Amino acid sequence: MAFDVIIVGGGINGTGIARDAALRGLRVVLLEQADFCTATSRWSSRLIHGGLRYLEHAELALVRESLRERETLLAIAPHLVHPLPLLVPVYRGARRGPLTVRAGMWLYDLLSAGKSLPAHRMLDAAAARARMPGLASSGLVAAALYHDAQVEFPERLVLENVLAARAAGAELRPYTRVERLLVEAGCVRGVVARDPGSGREDTVLAPLVVNASGPWVDRLLDTLPGRRPRPLIGGAKGTHLVVDRLAGSAATACYAEAGADGRPFFVIPWNGLTLIGTTDVAYGGDPARVTADSAEIDYLLAEAARLFPAAGLTRAAVRYVYVGVRPLPAAAGKEQAAITRRHHVRHHRLVARGLYSVIGGKLTTYRNLAELVVDRLARKVARNLRPCETAQQILPGAVADPVPLAAELVQRAGLAPAAASRLLRVYGQRALAIGELVGREPALGTALTRASVAAEIVHAFESEHATTLADVLMRRTMLGLDADLGAAALEPALAAGARHLGWDAARCGVERERFLAETAALRQPVAARDEAQRA
Repeated sequence: MAFDVIIVGGGINGTGIARDAALRGLRVVLLEQADFCTATSRWSSRLIHGGLRYLEHAELALVRESLRERETLLAIAPHLVHPLPLLVPVYRGARRGPLTVRAGMWLYDLLSAGKSLPAHRMLDAAAARARMPGLASSGLVAAALYHDAQVEFPERLVLENVLAARAAGAELRPYTRVERLLVEAGCVRGVVARDPGSGREDTVLAPLVVNASGPWVDRLLDTLPGRRPRPLIGGAKGTHLVVDRLAGSAATACYAEAGADGRPFFVIPWNGLTLIGTTDVAYGGDPARVTADSAEIDYLLAEAARLFPAAGLTRAAVRYVYVGVRPLPAAAGKEQAAITRRHHVRHHRLVARGLYSVIGGKLTTYRNLAELVVDRLARKVARNLRPCETAQQILPGAVADPVPLAAELVQRAGLAPAAASRLLRVYGQRALAIGELVGREPALGTALTRASVAAEIVHAFESEHATTLADVLMRRTMLGLDADLGAAALEPALAAGARHLGWDAARCGVERERFLAETAALRQPVAARDEAQRA
């Protein structure tokens, strides 16, 4: 098949571009070296937000764009993106006093004119403590309460862009590594890609290539013939800790100023747990090998413990740690916090016309970035394309009111209410397809855990591009991000694979080892710490 455009990278930017391009009529192929959403897009704070702190750097256009896109995502993915209240406590002696915080909140509301979420409110210390009882009271003078949004599972947001792109005609190839770019007479002609499993190489041709590989952007550009171009990416490492739900933190997130360095950080209710993050450390190494160091873990624990002194936050409280690399623009000499979070697109017209690299970007603004990229591609093709529809077209699982669907899953598929509720939280409208599987084959209603069923394993392989069990548990069912990192679901999931997908003992062994290797990486900083303490 002849393609108009090759997209390299299966994170939120790459899949968003694939969806938009396919919907407009371009012939699209997307190549991803691993599973979809295995890197930066998932290892974030899992927020859809306007970027309150960007106001300090006068990035008003970025904040306005982010707030507008937040509203769009609340509309097109209401099953995945939900309003989230955030409390900003102000303590005596803080760098940002009550007047500064109030001014920032006023401007934030002004830039989000027409929003669906409530405007901010200023609270005195007593009202702040009533809202968040576990919050440290010593020195607390005021707080601001405002709303942004949370995408609990960006893995599912990426996947739904994959499903929408496929439905529009795009071809998507996970586990396909791009080895090098093909350039002739100063124009890009395609790529050479390799299947890591078989080692087989394939030449994929197209006159347009979008390098949306995030922190791997420069690695792909290094394959251009001739002199190595100046690096475009200045990676920044961001670490998050996952701990049990903090007593007294309620359903409100906390956005606070760190005592050690004044840098803002979050304490966020998430997936029945609590997310603490993030750090912002320059990183120029291999993005696939990035790990958190002990100082980052100590920093986040100390700052969260200062805010919630009764929570008992010690190293023993850490369930697991995740870390990702933000693909920020290279900016030598700048402080990490001052480097822009704006995205931009570089056309390498001097060495490879038709090759575009995406620099920066964030979850919140991925759809608008995709629109801008496809607008540029549209000017290069010799035919009229349909206008962009991604701001109006809902994603595949979108459902505004899940209550009737939950009742349908209970009544027609015989699922337990807890299972029906969880299926809708993860899959939205697409949960009905899982219910239909159970209806046709009742054995697929067998529980994996208290609120998950075997049909999810079959559904992931048959309908959601899963290749391995790790893909299923970590990026489809989301069971792998529970407090036990999917340990309780592993053996029941393997049994479901053996019974319903025909896996033999050898296949089950391979799937088990792959999954354990992936979760071991999330336990590694904790395990290394425990080993050091024993020594």
